[in-house]
Amino acid sequence: MVLLLFVDLDPDLAALDALGGFFVLRTGVPPRGPLPTLARAYASPEVDHPGEVYGDPMIFRVRKVAEGLRAPEPRIAVSVAQQALAARLWSVALGAAAFYGWLPDLDPELLCWDPDGSAPDDLWLSEVRALPASAIGTVVRDGHLDPLEAALRSRYRVSRGLLRGNAGSALAGAWRQLDRWARAHGRPDLADRARVLAVGLLGGPGLAGTLDPRTLRRRSCCLYYRLPGGGLCGDCCFDRPPERTTGRRGTTPRS
Repeated sequence: MVLLLFVDLDPDLAALDALGGFFVLRTGVPPRGPLPTLARAYASPEVDHPGEVYGDPMIFRVRKVAEGLRAPEPRIAVSVAQQALAARLWSVALGAAAFYGWLPDLDPELLCWDPDGSAPDDLWLSEVRALPASAIGTVVRDGHLDPLEAALRSRYRVSRGLLRGNAGSALAGAWRQLDRWARAHGRPDLADRARVLAVGLLGGPGLAGTLDPRTLRRRSCCLYYRLPGGGLCGDCCFDRPPERTTGRRGTTPRS
């Protein structure tokens, strides 16, 4: 019999600090406020929010990414922005589930998002409420990835397969990082919990078929290779960058 030791969620989610970067989640009131919630970011762009600093937070974020990466096509910036946010959400959820055996409630109404920020200061959880680790799919996939996908597809012409491939890749990346940390720090129990959750999620709704289950190599491309100086990601479906076409697909925001 293996004894699994869990601890209660603490109000600062301090255990996640050891993992750094994408796994850390700030709690309380953001110093740069007021910030929109992710629920607001996922909402229809036709909804008016007077006085909001960023206007439409989703379009603001995509434009920021496009400018920073000098993206030649908006859909590349859409892909990079979506995968980064998916990686943040999966990392926080998987890390907490593995460390605590519990999950913080990541309700989009509780998560403030700074579309001008970077990890870990982009997300702030206003209230820490515990949920069972088994709720991770409902919390992240249903609560965030599905409305995020809908929000981006309502504003830009981007493939559903690309976005779901990004979501699967982001989960696999969080799992790999957590596994490396756990094994380096003598925590095989933590690695095992992360593996069970990640494998179940990758075989579940919305993510099944996005990655090769044996190699975790994705079956779609995130388009990173199309950036100036961009190459192939480690889990790319391509063995070499495809030849670039001269035409540009229209993906201006539908605002």
